[in-house]
Amino acid sequence: MAMPLIREYLDKVTAHLETIFEEEQEHILAAARVMAEHIKRDEIVHIYGPGGHSGVAAMEIFSRAGGLACLNAILDGGTMLTNGGDRSMRVERLPGYGSIVMRTYGVKAGDLVILVNAYGINAALIDAALECKHLKTTLIGVSSRQHAENTPLEHPARHPTKQNLHNLVDYHIDTKVPVGDALMSLEGVTQNTGAISSFASGFALHALEIATIDLLSREGIDPPIWRSGNAIGGDEWNKQFQERYKGKIAFL
Repeated sequence: MAMPLIREYLDKVTAHLETIFEEEQEHILAAARVMAEHIKRDEIVHIYGPGGHSGVAAMEIFSRAGGLACLNAILDGGTMLTNGGDRSMRVERLPGYGSIVMRTYGVKAGDLVILVNAYGINAALIDAALECKHLKTTLIGVSSRQHAENTPLEHPARHPTKQNLHNLVDYHIDTKVPVGDALMSLEGVTQNTGAISSFASGFALHALEIATIDLLSREGIDPPIWRSGNAIGGDEWNKQFQERYKGKIAFL
């Protein structure tokens, strides 16, 4: 009975990712170019996802088989769902919190920071972006313009300045998440179901990584890429990065 609905969901998710691919190629490549330049200088790249599931997006590409080893995921516990869903939402709406996180994890002038958030409006996110601008970092944003621009200015999640992430960053990849996130409307069910934001953010971030790695390889650079620890020789391969980035990546 449910299989046609699951097929519909699959089709909607696939179409959504296809739209990101078709419409965001230029933005992905622009962000990949600046990311490649930082990696060529043997610099780490920070990624922060202030919000419950946005934190999961940051974790998606951190310490991941096939992923860049030079990514420093800022896995601050304040908005993590492991501390409770309601607490996570309260903290992500707390003005000033994002600024504290950026300072706590040592983000500095000249660094490259990726800020990922499904909706692009919450107070912790905007404060993190404003602090990064104050510090004179380069910012890549991964969020939904549609959701941000169609969320009322008086919404309680918003930063006091009412700003959107995509207006603050140097490079932006639009995940095109619709207002409300969930894609599926079922007969007799009050609320929609079937969220898209995690798929959209994950795809955008992996696409950014792949494009960056491709640019580096075209210049004859073999990028630092994790191998699965569950594959033969994985532990031995990864040891070089654990030693190389020890003290530079907080949660290594």
